[in-house]
Amino acid sequence: MSTLKVQLGERSYPIYIESGVLSDGARLNRHIKGNQVIVVSNTTVAPLYLEGLCASLDPALQISRVLLPDGEAHKTVEVLGRIFDTALQDKHNRSTTIVALGGGVVGDMAGFAAASYQRGVNFLQIPTTLLAQVDSSVGGKTGVNHPLGKNMIGAFYQPQAVFIDPDVLDTLPHREYAAGLAEVIKYGLICDPAFYEWLQHHRDDFVARDKTVLGEAIRRSCVAKARVVAEDEREGGVRAILNLGHTFGHAIEAAQGYGTWLHGEAVSAGMVLAAKLSMNQGWITDSEVARLVQWLEAMSLPTSPPDDMSVATWTEHMLRDKKVLDGRLRLVLLAQIGEACIVDNLPQAELEAFIATFSAA
Repeated sequence: MSTLKVQLGERSYPIYIESGVLSDGARLNRHIKGNQVIVVSNTTVAPLYLEGLCASLDPALQISRVLLPDGEAHKTVEVLGRIFDTALQDKHNRSTTIVALGGGVVGDMAGFAAASYQRGVNFLQIPTTLLAQVDSSVGGKTGVNHPLGKNMIGAFYQPQAVFIDPDVLDTLPHREYAAGLAEVIKYGLICDPAFYEWLQHHRDDFVARDKTVLGEAIRRSCVAKARVVAEDEREGGVRAILNLGHTFGHAIEAAQGYGTWLHGEAVSAGMVLAAKLSMNQGWITDSEVARLVQWLEAMSLPTSPPDDMSVATWTEHMLRDKKVLDGRLRLVLLAQIGEACIVDNLPQAELEAFIATFSAA
């Protein structure tokens, strides 16, 4: 077992990484406040893990269940209302605990509900996808999408604990698994060159889903995420480096329709674009870009954006990005492999000329 800690003063919390932790009732119950629980899951995950989780909780608890439709297309204000409906219908008070059992969509929505219900209630994360385990379950970003922009409605709200059980990845489809690996390799690119080299060395092990290698990748990813979040909880500065590839990726998701591309797939293509733009600045080499592309392609991840987005479509969506400040787009690029940088002075004409190299007419 690995136990990490996100250091945020009075909001600090543990991350438990252990096979079987999903059924560790003693540890789960320690982090539940009051005598009421709302477990939020989705229609894909619930049949696999919901009843087992509920059976491990204290039988004296009042447990309500909320099942959301699966997929990014349902990450909306309207669907979020189902959690509030259940909380109110079942008379949950402000000492209730909301538990997110699912991937990033479930975690983001359950977290936003926890931040909002009676102005804030106890919240636990139990991520069941690789992407959620290494990224979205840690750090307190919660929210929903809007047709005009991804995650534009939400709150920073930290969980009281995160429970990561690598065994649940056994049931994860390959496409979802690969999408999570995009976020794993991101950590090596932005802040840990030794980890990036380790990932390259173990590429075949990731294809084979070697559990030892995968467990270490989860741990090191969480260490990197926790370190950055502890330094900048609300993304006022360095935390923005966690968004390598995301400005391009979010534009892909919004333009193609949420759920058409998985988040990790869009980030994969976005990281390649960010790497190529970094190469254009003279910061990394074409061989380093090629090496990144080879790793991603080995995992069956896209390394090129869709071919039906015009320059105008790209810029329209990118300028709605949360990192836009006073009308200036801030891009996360690579000063070198293992070191990200935030660029806010790239001329618009240069960005549009770059986009034109891969966009539709």
